[in-house]
Amino acid sequence: MEGFFPQNVFPILGIGVRDTVISTWIMMAIVVGAVAVVGRRWPEALEMLIDFLNDTISSAMGRPAGPYLPFLGTLTIFIAVANVIGIIPLVVSPTRDINTPIALSLIVFFSVYYFGIRAKGLWGYFKDLASPAFMLPMELISHVSRTLSLTLRLFGNIISTELIVAVVFMLIPLGVPLLLVAFSMLTGILQAYIYTVLAAVYIGAGLEASE
Repeated sequence: MEGFFPQNVFPILGIGVRDTVISTWIMMAIVVGAVAVVGRRWPEALEMLIDFLNDTISSAMGRPAGPYLPFLGTLTIFIAVANVIGIIPLVVSPTRDINTPIALSLIVFFSVYYFGIRAKGLWGYFKDLASPAFMLPMELISHVSRTLSLTLRLFGNIISTELIVAVVFMLIPLGVPLLLVAFSMLTGILQAYIYTVLAAVYIGAGLEASE
């Protein structure tokens, strides 16, 4: 079980590079390659994926998702692939490393302000956010707490599922663990969906504050 947790593989300028970082590089190469191949041979499949993401994000935000689709769509694909890529031998899921969920949640945190400020301007956004003024500290605390919630939700679900699968693999013959691997993949995709919906809701709420 010691190898289950992130391990340093080699250093760069004295900074250890973990196996989860290497898996992220591999994952990005796979995604780019898959998009290039599918886009050339089966463009309808990409169109279906984009339409699904557009409908999901539009429904969560309560507005057309066009301006936010590149960000939220990329977030969905990244998290979904990161959650399930661990089924490939010698590759680990990047989201089992707490640093990955933290980085993703911080990106969502700042994107809420970015899209809100872009829509209203710096002064207008914070003026609407602090209406009435005494609510500003509470609003900022809620933003930080939901960022923490996003981090722990993603990390907790992925690490617990993979840990259960690893334990069962050691205790039970091959057939049953394979069913758990399928369940783990389904859970990973579901977590990507939930994460994206929550991110879309937070961005939509920030835009409403700016209006």
